[in-house]
Amino acid sequence: MNADKKRRLEAAGFKVGTTDEFLKLTPEESALVFMRLNLAKAVRRRRLAQHYSQIDLAQRLGSSQSRIAKIEAAEPEVSLDLLVRAMLATGAAPREVGRALVAG
Repeated sequence: MNADKKRRLEAAGFKVGTTDEFLKLTPEESALVFMRLNLAKAVRRRRLAQHYSQIDLAQRLGSSQSRIAKIEAAEPEVSLDLLVRAMLATGAAPREVGRALVAG
């Protein structure tokens, strides 16, 4: 957000801050959310690049289409383990999984 917009919002009585501040996340929680979102985006990007449907990826993973949708949406009940396994099911090498964790 640019400084002028922030100033105008604060002048109008709004409190301006980051998502982390709003949710009161610790640095560790924030990093975990960041990594989960990055992995979910990477799974979707790789799936689409390989022209897999969610059903195709589900079959490769031994799961269901609805679970793939939850993976790609970074649903809270999806474990990091499942996110990593989904990446590997798209043919990603461990190094690519690592890059996805830190991608911005």
